Amino acid sequence: MAKLQTKLDMAYSYELQNLIDKHIKKRQFCSVLEVGGIDRPLLRKAEGYIYDGLDIEYKPACKMIYDHFYVQSVEEPIRNKYDIIISKTVLEHVKNNFLSAHQMYKALNRGGITIHYVPCKYHPYSLILRTTRPGLQKTLIRILRPWAIGTTGYIAFFDRCSPKEMGKVFDKVGYKNINIIRFYNANDYFRFFFPFYMIVTLWEWVCRIFKMQQLCSGFIIEAEKE
Repeated sequence: MAKLQTKLDMAYSYELQNLIDKHIKKRQFCSVLEVGGIDRPLLRKAEGYIYDGLDIEYKPACKMIYDHFYVQSVEEPIRNKYDIIISKTVLEHVKNNFLSAHQMYKALNRGGITIHYVPCKYHPYSLILRTTRPGLQKTLIRILRPWAIGTTGYIAFFDRCSPKEMGKVFDKVGYKNINIIRFYNANDYFRFFFPFYMIVTLWEWVCRIFKMQQLCSGFIIEAEKE
């Protein structure tokens, strides 16, 4: 079963980066696959590891960013084996996350680690996107996050994107030592309108204080293939 934690530090990006760095440093040499990073990678190429990328899109910069880059869905079989597989705000855009978890599991070497940050499907921002048509989703993203135009706008399905559901998926696939860290701060989606911002901030505070794990803003899931 999954181990659950709550982080009062809201900087999930730092926590994600620290976990990735920790696992890279534990290995003398390793292979890393980033899913969905395209031209906004979490890492840089370095001598201590092979750094590959996988995405449904391709940009010329990918040649420089990664050692190898593959254009495909994470729901499809992954051709190589890796010690570490990572992603950030990607799995909410995948139609079938049981398939994605399964394909990543098969692509991990024994003792390999997978680490992902996933926005939670029950946060107000996610609920708005989930109740709109795909075309309207893109319009809403441009309204709610105008500063992120060009880096967001992909259709979001939020399949199994909650701590409980994703933990069950990883457990069923066969991962061990599943660790889930919850976060409660995504009010920046509503900073375009101060009253909404304050309401969502209060909502997140209540959810954190009363440890409503299914209502977190997002979570990191870390798991191992034995």
